[in-house]
Amino acid sequence: MSKLLVLQITMLLLILVGALIKRIGIISKEGQKNINDLVIYLVLPCNIVKSFMIDCDSNTFVQFAEVLVLSIGIQIVSVILGKILYGKREAGHRMSLQYGVICSNAGFLGNPVAEGVFGSIGLAMASIFLIPMRIMMWSSGIAIFTQSKDWKATLKKVVTHPCIIACFIGLILILTQYRPPAVITNTIGNCNTALSMMVIGMILAEADWKSIFDWEVLRYSILRLVLMPLALYVVCLLIKLPSLVTGVCVLLTAMPAGATTSILASKYGCDEIFATKLVVASTILSMISIPIWSMVLTI
Repeated sequence: MSKLLVLQITMLLLILVGALIKRIGIISKEGQKNINDLVIYLVLPCNIVKSFMIDCDSNTFVQFAEVLVLSIGIQIVSVILGKILYGKREAGHRMSLQYGVICSNAGFLGNPVAEGVFGSIGLAMASIFLIPMRIMMWSSGIAIFTQSKDWKATLKKVVTHPCIIACFIGLILILTQYRPPAVITNTIGNCNTALSMMVIGMILAEADWKSIFDWEVLRYSILRLVLMPLALYVVCLLIKLPSLVTGVCVLLTAMPAGATTSILASKYGCDEIFATKLVVASTILSMISIPIWSMVLTI
């Protein structure tokens, strides 16, 4: 519990630092975008590769397979759930809500949380868990906004995404047990948590606190942060999955809406103000829900 408390305080302070440097103008909007790209395309892939550098046995691979199957199931249910709950909403709201159910901020916020709560093996499992979601982000997720059927272009985006490539490299390392020099893996990979949390703070610094929490946004946040992970937690208990597999999968399912929700809504003209509310409100509320879920899953 003490380690978890230190982790949560550390992450909160990093978020506050990010919000502060954005508020006082040290970081511009363009600078924030550059840091965001740096994390996604360099720091996070290096961190993912590093997470696979663990000693493992057949049981570890079985758990990886369980995580992957569970993640695929979650994505299928999420697509169906989004259509049932939000299929009749007006177009601008419908697209953001359906995308927000499919794609959380698990890749950006979930990785450092999983690593902090469960260690390197938690981050490795989180990377496996995120593979189906990343595929959905660039296929079904994009199609929600564009109605695009260009699956060749979509497949290319998925296969060439740095985080997907990092997972493949990590799997090779874990199978061969090869260890690159520590100076390579530690120099960049250790920056992930600090940079990720500060970018979250920069996003929150732009929030309009007076109009952010309307009922539709709150209902979505409860679904994303409480009901979806709770349903998964019950399923995991019923089928008696290992506690580590359950913990990682539930924790990542409990992440807020992904920042790409507002980015894509803005790009395709689909009520980016509402999409930004979903992202910011669920992220703020996750500061309460994530510590609670972390404690529940580590008891």
